Amino acid sequence: MVSKVKRLLIGRPMKSAEIEGAKLGKFKALAVLSSDALSSVAYGTEQILIVLMAAGFAAVWYSVPISLAVLGLLFILILSYRQTIYAYPAGGGAYIVAKDNLGVSTGLLAGGSLLVDYILTVAVSSSAGTDAITSAFPSLHEHRVLIALVIILILTVMNLRGLTESASVLATPIYLFVVAIFVLIAVGIVKYATGGAPAHVPEFGAAVSNVSLFLLLKAFSSGCSALTGVEAVSNAIPNFKKPAERNAAATLIMMGTILGAMFIGISLLAYWYGVAPDEKQTVVSQIAESTFGRGTVYYVIQALTALILVLAANTAYSAFPLLAFMLAKDKYMPHAFMVRGDRLGYSNGIIFLGVFSALLVIIFHGNTENLIPLYAVGVFIPFTLSQLGMMVRWIRLRPQGWVTRLIVNTIGMLTTLSITLIFIFTKFTHVWMVFVFLPVVMWTFFAIARHYRNTADELRIDPAKEKPCIKGSTIVVPVAGVTRVVMNSLSYAKSLTDNVVAVYVGFDDEEIERMEKRWADWDPGVRLITLRSSYRSIIRPIMKFIDTIEWKTAETDHITVLIPQFIAKHWWQHILHNQSSLLLRAYLYNQKDVIIATVPYHLRR
Repeated sequence: MVSKVKRLLIGRPMKSAEIEGAKLGKFKALAVLSSDALSSVAYGTEQILIVLMAAGFAAVWYSVPISLAVLGLLFILILSYRQTIYAYPAGGGAYIVAKDNLGVSTGLLAGGSLLVDYILTVAVSSSAGTDAITSAFPSLHEHRVLIALVIILILTVMNLRGLTESASVLATPIYLFVVAIFVLIAVGIVKYATGGAPAHVPEFGAAVSNVSLFLLLKAFSSGCSALTGVEAVSNAIPNFKKPAERNAAATLIMMGTILGAMFIGISLLAYWYGVAPDEKQTVVSQIAESTFGRGTVYYVIQALTALILVLAANTAYSAFPLLAFMLAKDKYMPHAFMVRGDRLGYSNGIIFLGVFSALLVIIFHGNTENLIPLYAVGVFIPFTLSQLGMMVRWIRLRPQGWVTRLIVNTIGMLTTLSITLIFIFTKFTHVWMVFVFLPVVMWTFFAIARHYRNTADELRIDPAKEKPCIKGSTIVVPVAGVTRVVMNSLSYAKSLTDNVVAVYVGFDDEEIERMEKRWADWDPGVRLITLRSSYRSIIRPIMKFIDTIEWKTAETDHITVLIPQFIAKHWWQHILHNQSSLLLRAYLYNQKDVIIATVPYHLRR
């Protein structure tokens, strides 16, 4: 039953040889890896306006020069990450760049920041998508957390089906969104030019007495949330078809061009139309309503905006598992993240991402405004470390044309470092949790690496000196009575060795005497040892008995505990029986260096 549901949800298993066909061309990659960046136009301008409104409506004209500054930073980042793609064609982005040039600890800081950022990406995207839905249908506002959780579940299942399949699903709505936004911008500009703008706005350049540099920097840093997701292409180069680095670089340029044009267009329309942030209606919703009214076109734009915000999470679903794979390969994350699932994706990373982002949505009650500062800091730390790592690389290697590349990365590093510091100082009450998350994540990385290192040291042998030790075998079979299950286990045990002993634990003398009589009447050819438990515990007497066997025979024999177990036909029937065999096996695994085996007997009724 479970297998049928799994096949229905994620499809047929794929052969390892099919992996090359599962990789992405430029246009599908643009849909998958740029969805996060492109979707940020739906809330980037809004974040600027929210900050500026603290100085009053007269300050909204500052949103235009701030948007231009964000556009300049986007240009620098695109140039910088294009250089990273060609320098590190195996992918990994900031983690690999920082680890290679700045050291392991710095690389782990970048990698940990990115992992947290990708979890936040899914949480923010699902929450922002929910906001777009509730803007069009205000009656759903109270159910925003549930809607966001359903969105995360759908995205998780879709990505478990494989990268190519999710890209095919994503391509149409993402390109429709891009077309819809450009149509909105074009019609909005025409309407403004022909005198149809619905509001009187503060004159551009007008003095506003209570606007401080601190406020402007805070607004700029908030607008930089529109740049999250820019690094995803450089992280996911292995997902591209060959030549991977050229396709990735082309995708990055396309993404930057489209994002820049849409972001500045929405910012200009927001200023011209005099749009102010509203808790129950997004900026894009207000612009669309002012341009087209609440008709069919408005609802199409809202639907596509909601969809792109939801699908923006797919950038994280593409990049998180790959980054987790690289960290696991370096032994800083569990090896489970290196395993490909039935559909050739790193399914454990996909499931982990879905679960933790859902927890964040629940903790923050789906409030996008509270999540975005965390989200932005999480991505600007890797931005800064990546640029610094590339600077060190150019100075160290000095390839042809390295000075120009160094200048680009230096400008990028100084700018992203400034924004990171601005975020920390202006929104410390929102981002302080980063200073809790990242040390915990870093400590976890080192703890995992230490465990793998210690395990390898303990398991390592000297092939020249250490050889397998040939011993005899003693098999201990715990029994609960004279049954077909016990007979099945004893038959198997005797096929391996003649040195078999059955052990029975009774709670009183009468019970033990009855068992000894039944065993003698049956006479299976195996010696029975009976133990009395004064405290009604089965496990404790058996453990003491195994201690005695170990003391007597450990030098000459391997000790095997062979546990009889019957398997009920239906899952619900298991709860009708005690689970002594499971408890005994679990205790032995944790306490004893003995061989533990289970002999199943399947019931037919």
